[in-house]
Amino acid sequence: MMNHTRRRLLTAIPLASLAACAPLKGSGGATRVSALFCGQINDGGFMQAGYQGLMLAKRKLGVQTAYVDKIPNETSAQVVALRGLAQARPALVIAHGGQNNKAAEQVAAEFPDILFVVTQGHVTGANLSSYDVLQEESAWLAGAYAAMMTRTGVVAHQSGIRVPPGLRGRAAYADGVRTANPKVRLLTNFSGNQDDAALADRVTRAQAKQGADIIFTMLNAGRSGTTEACRALGIHEIGNVADWVARDPQVFIASAYADVGIGVFAAVDDFVQKRFRPGSISKVGLQNDQAVRLIMADDTPQAVRQKIEDFRQQILSGRIQVKTDYSGPEFKIQL
Repeated sequence: MMNHTRRRLLTAIPLASLAACAPLKGSGGATRVSALFCGQINDGGFMQAGYQGLMLAKRKLGVQTAYVDKIPNETSAQVVALRGLAQARPALVIAHGGQNNKAAEQVAAEFPDILFVVTQGHVTGANLSSYDVLQEESAWLAGAYAAMMTRTGVVAHQSGIRVPPGLRGRAAYADGVRTANPKVRLLTNFSGNQDDAALADRVTRAQAKQGADIIFTMLNAGRSGTTEACRALGIHEIGNVADWVARDPQVFIASAYADVGIGVFAAVDDFVQKRFRPGSISKVGLQNDQAVRLIMADDTPQAVRQKIEDFRQQILSGRIQVKTDYSGPEFKIQL
């Protein structure tokens, strides 16, 4: 089947306002939807946003839901988990996160009569589509913001595993830093673990020792280690996915908001409404500011706010092309 990409305005619903609850397997409507989460559904970040999208679909669309979480970020483990979900014969299987690209391609081919989706993915097939919330666009603005707000001239980035969305987000952040102020130094690190708070603490302290006073964190449960280290050191953090400024304004001066749960909900909604298109990639970015935007602290100078809006308009018009590849230096510490 011919692959095609569509950029669309996915309906933005405040997923973060929904309380997490356990799935009631076998209850609800006739349509059954299953999902895989590589991580904890209460991580306060990427996985939780996806889970809330699934719960919103259950509540709003009346579908039955089932899920598995805490699956290792390894293709072999993802294949086993996706295969187990598919064997229960749901109508739709969602793998949340681009780290599932290879596993989803393999298992979708094994179950041609079931539809599969990868959120934040870039894979397609006869029964496989991707839904991609462009978090790299808000990450670009976060980089520009960090470059304008730093007092030391050194900013940092942290992530865990090298999955496509994280790599694109890092590249975009670096591009935003470079565009706003090419003299600012960037320290960027992938620690190898999204959920290890103690490891994130060590990375934070090492980056701060090199002068970083603003750290952009693309972690899941491990984020708390960065946050508490920043609090102790008196430096600032930029969050991602959720509104971290509202959650902890003492530490967070901005958040690269990207409601990735919208992708989960939209996939189910498209299926229920008979709009689902196998072999497609649906994208949503800054054109939908309820889904993707940079949230800034209340005391952000007006001149910085105006410059961020100028950059946003340039991205929307195509004058700025958000880079998704990074070839610069890596910041490494002794683990």
